[in-house]
Amino acid sequence: MAKDVIIALDFPDKETTLRFLDQFTDVKPYVKIGMELFYAAGPEIVREIKSRGHQIFLDLKLHDIPNTVRSAMRVLADLDVDMTNVHASGTKAMMEAGLAGLTEGCADPDKRPLLIAVTQLTSTDEERMRTDLLIERPLVEVVDHYASNAKAAGLDGVVCSPLEAGRVHRVCGDHFLTITPGIRFAGDAKGDQKRVTTPADARELGSDYIVVGRSITASDDPVAAYKRAVEEFCG
Repeated sequence: MAKDVIIALDFPDKETTLRFLDQFTDVKPYVKIGMELFYAAGPEIVREIKSRGHQIFLDLKLHDIPNTVRSAMRVLADLDVDMTNVHASGTKAMMEAGLAGLTEGCADPDKRPLLIAVTQLTSTDEERMRTDLLIERPLVEVVDHYASNAKAAGLDGVVCSPLEAGRVHRVCGDHFLTITPGIRFAGDAKGDQKRVTTPADARELGSDYIVVGRSITASDDPVAAYKRAVEEFCG
C-alpha cells in the first residue's frame, strides 16, 4: 500500500493558507482541509487548492441522520476532493448512506473520493471515553468494532491512532486504509493529542497515511519539516 504524508491546513483564513502553500514550489503535498478553514473560507478554498495541483482530504467528519449525510455527501462530491470522512459512531446505516451519496454525486462513480470513518479521536483516551461517553469497552476493542462496521458499510478505511493501525489491518485486511493523525516529531509538544507517535513509528505500526499539523505548519521551515516527515515515514 502506497504511503503518504498529509499536511493539516489548520489555518483561520484563505490568505494565511495560501501564503503557507506558496512556500512549496517544487512539491505539491497532500493536504487536509478541516472544519476551521472550510467554515471560514467555504467551498472555494477547496477549488483554489485543488487548482494548484494538491490532493485534498476534506475532513468534515459528517455525523447526522442517514438521509442528511447522504444529501451532504452528494454535494461534497462536486468539489472533486480525493478523500473525505464521516464518524463511525453514526452507525453502519449512516456510513452506507454517506457512501451512496458520495457515489451519486460523482460524474464518474468509478472515480469517487475515498470515504473513511473516524473511529475515536486521537484527543480521546480511555478514561475520557468511559467517563464522558459512557463507553465501557476497552478503547482498542471499540476502534476494532467501528473499523469492522466501516468495512461492512463499504468504506475504504478509517481514521485512527497510529497505535491502532496494525490492529485495524489485522481485523479488516491490509488493503483497508488507516489514516493516522496524532503525529509529532520526537521532542515536539503533544498539544491536545493523547495517542501520538513519530512518523517513523507510524510507519512501523502500519499507518497508510499520516496527518501532520503543527510539527510542519508551526515550523520555522515548513518545507524542510514536510520533507523530513516524508523521509521518516515513506523512506
